[in-house]
Amino acid sequence: MDFMPSPDIAIGNEITTDVLIAGGGNAALCAAITAARNGASVLVVEKAPKAWRGGNTRHTRNMRVAHDEANGTLTGPYPVEEFWNDLERVTKGNTDVDLAMMTLEKSKELWDFLWAQGVRFQPSLGGTLSLGRTNAFFLGGGRSMLNALYQTAEDLGVTVLYDTELTDVAMEEGYFTGATVRTADGERTVKARGFVAAAGGFEANIDWLEEAWGPAARNFLIRGTPYNTGSVLRLLMDKGFAPVGDPKQCHAVAIDGRAPKFDGGIVTRLDCVPFGIVVNADGERFYDEGEDFWPKRYAIWGRLVAAQPDQVGYVLIDSKSINSFMPSVYPPEKADTLEALSRTIGVDPAKVAETVAAFNAACTGGTFDHTVHDDCRTEGLTPPKSHWARPIDTPPYYAYSLRPGITFTYLGIRIDAHGRMLMNDGKPAPNMFAAGEIMAGNILGEGYLAGIGMTIGSVFGRIAGHGVSSYVRN
Repeated sequence: MDFMPSPDIAIGNEITTDVLIAGGGNAALCAAITAARNGASVLVVEKAPKAWRGGNTRHTRNMRVAHDEANGTLTGPYPVEEFWNDLERVTKGNTDVDLAMMTLEKSKELWDFLWAQGVRFQPSLGGTLSLGRTNAFFLGGGRSMLNALYQTAEDLGVTVLYDTELTDVAMEEGYFTGATVRTADGERTVKARGFVAAAGGFEANIDWLEEAWGPAARNFLIRGTPYNTGSVLRLLMDKGFAPVGDPKQCHAVAIDGRAPKFDGGIVTRLDCVPFGIVVNADGERFYDEGEDFWPKRYAIWGRLVAAQPDQVGYVLIDSKSINSFMPSVYPPEKADTLEALSRTIGVDPAKVAETVAAFNAACTGGTFDHTVHDDCRTEGLTPPKSHWARPIDTPPYYAYSLRPGITFTYLGIRIDAHGRMLMNDGKPAPNMFAAGEIMAGNILGEGYLAGIGMTIGSVFGRIAGHGVSSYVRN
């Protein structure tokens, strides 16, 4: 694709541009860069202030990409077929197969594309966070990646307006004709010939979460940006665009219960679950903590905790395991006896003692090895612990509280293979596209694979950017 300088954007009370993009994260910037390189003038409106720009991309660390051979950072091949098997397993087949396969195929292009935009990668981490074969880790994390994309976009002439929210879109016979945005100085009209929605999901809108989850949603913590309130998603649904996905489906992990209500980010995740047991507020275990490697199971624990009384759980470990995982930003509760620890976390000591005693008695021994599916398991216990089961018997004892941490929601707008949004009658809007979380539900009907949110955002950001700029140039 040849580079063409984009024309200036006229900004006054009425803003004129070729392409308007709502959102300021990875998907929006991939779309903006692609459209600008294709010769379009591009305006990005980001609801957050500059210091908070980038949506949930601010908190990401890596991206899952298919590749046929190692490249020095990715430690081995990860073919599309294996990627598909992983996705099919976690979604249980609840995915648009054609869009999903296209996403995985095009993920092979992302390494080179992002590198060309100034994004750099680092060797993967070890221990329980090892994804070195399947996922590319960003050097400096998500904010560093964002800074590179913003710098490239601005060098290409993309204009970014911060503290600016899309409040309405104008359409004539299915065609986008313009929009209204709210800036710090009041509302402005945007005249544009193409539009990309890349404004995230509704996970920061607790009232909307409560519509789907009931009162339990009030106890959820939001790992990501507080600016993803779903206002653009709601606007588009009200305009007659077809929704896709279940409003209860989302990427939800169990995070430290002491994390802030919003924007706690990746550091609030706890990776100690496989090394101990998890009890609920009644002191009872409720799931197999050693079912599989943590990177393959961490995404189900948010929902598991959400289903427990008061939406809370507690990881109990002993001194054998305290140094076996990446520590939380918050220190664990600590006590010399299980009784004292139970009183500290507010769970009935007698019930905790009963649960731990039953677990300890069911452990079969074996050789502990967190790098493989070892033979340390339980027998005759419900729920079982399939691997890494060692008695909790060596003081001091430790506890972390768990809460459901919502990263992003899956309810979105249905799209076609060109990234065009589909109306309720199934017809595509010729010059209206979607990318990122706002359309991720086409791929993620349920479940999650580490790093695939970034994959979907980049793939469809590029598709949307190319589609919208090709439309406006023609």
